[in-house]
Amino acid sequence: MKREEVDLAIEWAATEGWNPGLNDGDCFYNTDPNGFLIGLLDDKPVAVISAIKYNDHFGFIGFYIVRPGYRGLSYGPLIGKAALEYLNGCNIGLDGVVEKQSNYLSFGFKMAYKNIRYQGLGGGVTPDYPGIVQLHNLPFEKLCEYDESFFPANRSLFLKYWVNQPQSTALGVVKSGHLIGYGVIRICRSGYKIGPLFADTAEVADILFQSLKAKAPQRSPVFLDIPEVNPQAIDLVARYKMSPCFETARMYTGSAPGLPLQKIYGVTSFELG
Repeated sequence: MKREEVDLAIEWAATEGWNPGLNDGDCFYNTDPNGFLIGLLDDKPVAVISAIKYNDHFGFIGFYIVRPGYRGLSYGPLIGKAALEYLNGCNIGLDGVVEKQSNYLSFGFKMAYKNIRYQGLGGGVTPDYPGIVQLHNLPFEKLCEYDESFFPANRSLFLKYWVNQPQSTALGVVKSGHLIGYGVIRICRSGYKIGPLFADTAEVADILFQSLKAKAPQRSPVFLDIPEVNPQAIDLVARYKMSPCFETARMYTGSAPGLPLQKIYGVTSFELG
């Protein structure tokens, strides 16, 4: 895809009800400009997919969409095969919607766990808690170093754009000079999404969640995508009376990476992992 064609993929994602961020395009495309594929039929777009190669060992697939009216005609498998070929040799992850999970199994993906999207309300007061900082006030290397344990590959290029995108807030918590949690809230087609939300403890996750949702307008929709296997994340969404509204299966072609799921309270995105 050209950069402007990524906006078409995002528009299709919005039509599917996936609620992309208003400023996702630049963040996503700049992470891997070669990783966005489009299928044309007589020069007309009929299918899209992203296949982000973070390094030679790990990639992530998203935006797997065939335009209505062209589904069931093999265009999906064709563009899916192209994405897999681009990521050949990598352990590949994706978040598969429920109705397509059997398709991903046939492509060689294996279920790891569920991610559940919860919806609540924005607003509130930022807690008076020592150590809360704007991420742009920290050395970028500190953020990258902390993030490395939460993702199967270095994604500093992605983070550079993600934490500095317009209409967003990126916060961290620092203790004794060390980052012990961080999160981002960004504006979306509907409301706001928090992601990622990583924290060393449930207390820090709660403080960050309160601080981030306070940046959204009072009573606006706020969404958080949590790994169902983290019981403390389940406790967090229950505490703030959030309701489940969407789910995916995190799947991999190889073994599931050994991520600290007990410290993951919010997935960064379903499109890029």
